[in-house]
Amino acid sequence: MEEQTPNRRARLRAETGAEIKTIALKLMAASGPDAITLRAIARDMGMTAGAIYGYYATRDDLITTLIRDVHTSLIDTLEAARDTAPHDDPAGRVLSWARAFREWALAHPEGFRLIYGDPVPGYVAPDGGAAPEAQRRTCSGLTGLVAAAWAQAEPRQPRGDHQWSDFDPHLAALVREQFPGLPPAAVALALRVWGRLHGLVALEVYGHLRHQTREPEKVYREEMLDLLSSLGLIPRG
Repeated sequence: MEEQTPNRRARLRAETGAEIKTIALKLMAASGPDAITLRAIARDMGMTAGAIYGYYATRDDLITTLIRDVHTSLIDTLEAARDTAPHDDPAGRVLSWARAFREWALAHPEGFRLIYGDPVPGYVAPDGGAAPEAQRRTCSGLTGLVAAAWAQAEPRQPRGDHQWSDFDPHLAALVREQFPGLPPAAVALALRVWGRLHGLVALEVYGHLRHQTREPEKVYREEMLDLLSSLGLIPRG
């Protein structure tokens, strides 16, 4: 029998770990989040349940890894797309982020559902969340899009009375550290922008637009152009 070298063992272990995650997402796509169980994955892979526990001690460990990997993949994609537009083109950066968000979600619907949709029954995230770094980068990225547009956007916003105490303390601290001088109203706007970027995509991923339009991409692009207009980045009409 051929003896496995340490490098080969490590490579085979990495390949098996990746296959476990792939099958977990396929199970979720086919039967919902509660279909993700270590026994079901072991059965699909032709392994014993005990062998799976050598990779993930509990199902929650696997779910945490999935969420972290999926969310990191998403924010890597969004940042790369945003940075194809120059810093002095805030409209182009918003559109690039939005387009990449929709394309990623449609290419990875089970990943989208995992981080933005159906909760996994019984799952308990670790303290600080499953993907704190990816979440931080996402918040920073969205707030940065608004910060770049704030000079044009501020006069167009409804009058409000937003205070730092309105927001999660960690979010408020992140914004005040990375974007000093940006007021609480801009954070509220960043959340509203997130909602507009996300809303139609979620409807499309969950199949709610399937019978309403043959051109969901056109609808989404029009929504994004209206968003840019509301931020004062392009003329209305």
